[in-house]
Amino acid sequence: MLLPSTALCLALLPGTVLASVGGEPAFVFNTFSFLIWGALVMWMCAGFTMLEAGSVRTKNASVICLKNIGLYSIAGISYYIVGYNLMYVDVNDLVGTLTLFYNSTPEEIALLTDGSESAAASVVSAGYSTMSDWFFQMVFVATTASIVSGTLAERVKLWSFFAFILVLTAFIYPIIGAWTWGGGWLNQMGFKDFAGSTIVHSTGGWAALAGALVIGARSGKFRKDGTVKLTPPSNVPAVTLGVFILWLGWFGFNGGSQLALGSAADAVAMSIVLANTNLAAAAGVLVAVSVSRPIFGRVDLLSVLNGAIGGLVAITAGPDMVNHIWAILIGGIGGLVCTVGMRLLERWRIDDVVGAIPAHLFAGVWGTLAVCIVSGGNFLTQLIGIVAIGAFVFATSYLVWFVLSRTLGCRVSPTVEELGQDTAELGIEAYPEFVVMPDMETSEDMEKIDD
Repeated sequence: MLLPSTALCLALLPGTVLASVGGEPAFVFNTFSFLIWGALVMWMCAGFTMLEAGSVRTKNASVICLKNIGLYSIAGISYYIVGYNLMYVDVNDLVGTLTLFYNSTPEEIALLTDGSESAAASVVSAGYSTMSDWFFQMVFVATTASIVSGTLAERVKLWSFFAFILVLTAFIYPIIGAWTWGGGWLNQMGFKDFAGSTIVHSTGGWAALAGALVIGARSGKFRKDGTVKLTPPSNVPAVTLGVFILWLGWFGFNGGSQLALGSAADAVAMSIVLANTNLAAAAGVLVAVSVSRPIFGRVDLLSVLNGAIGGLVAITAGPDMVNHIWAILIGGIGGLVCTVGMRLLERWRIDDVVGAIPAHLFAGVWGTLAVCIVSGGNFLTQLIGIVAIGAFVFATSYLVWFVLSRTLGCRVSPTVEELGQDTAELGIEAYPEFVVMPDMETSEDMEKIDD
């Protein structure tokens, strides 16, 4: 008997062959695939941490580190206690069962305790171990949570942020997952999203957008005269390293979503997925390099780095195409969408510190529609999925942020924002040897320093 999440995904994803090679070798390879790819996806949290810590001003870098290790831990516990069951266990059209905890099967426990042959046969027939599947699914929800952190950096309260992440990972994301990978109503319509352009990335993007609207922009980011205050990365090498780590982790993200490594067909399909993932990211970078100057008036490094992420997000919905030229086109357009989106957010006066909304939401929408080109998606079905998921995630996220703003409060005080959250909330600086200079807005400010 197949475990719920992977059994349903295997039925959904074309070209996936689980039973071509049977017996214990297939069980071992499938389980190992979940574990090793899951570990690689977990490493993406390090990428998000480096990207965000390098993008913010140095006075907020320590809080970013705490938020990222905290959100990963919250995601792991909440998805174990309730999230996985809501997403995969006894799913009706809308949601699974509201039961607590998800554990190894009795047969697996019997195999470990007494090594009975009947237990071994039952375990092997499942195709992979129960908790390897849970682990692989869990790191995806942690990725969704990581997207929110970067957008709201430098002004969201620590505990309010953690409270939102708890709701997102325990309830909002699992409900979306139940509609799709869990076999719910969107899956029944034929909605296709191989590894989560919409299910993972747009979900995180919608949640981040809702938070940005409720909490507002950083102080002084948008001036009264309509101009935008530039906030360049404080540590460019860290941001670049973060993007490379994310790029590496994406091979686990998309490759592991093949959901099996027990046959030659699985190995070939996984190779195709990894090649397309790499091509799309590279195309996103090159397009972003080409268009950043006419859009921003300069070759903008942050938009180029986000171009890679935009290409990766765009290909994630359908990386299993056998014609690799399409991967370059889809990834390139993803880089373009992300770069244009960053400029649009500035005009709309929405403050997204790391450009996560264009990279994950905008490029995710494009990638989900791009499935219709060569990966067998139906345009109307894909569009319905995008709109339904977007409306649900944005509405519920906005409500949660609004409630938090009226209770715990979401935004730090002006004093904390000026001093930096590292000193004001943690009492620790990320770079204690450096002297943090105040922001200089006018010539009068500079004269005060000279005096």
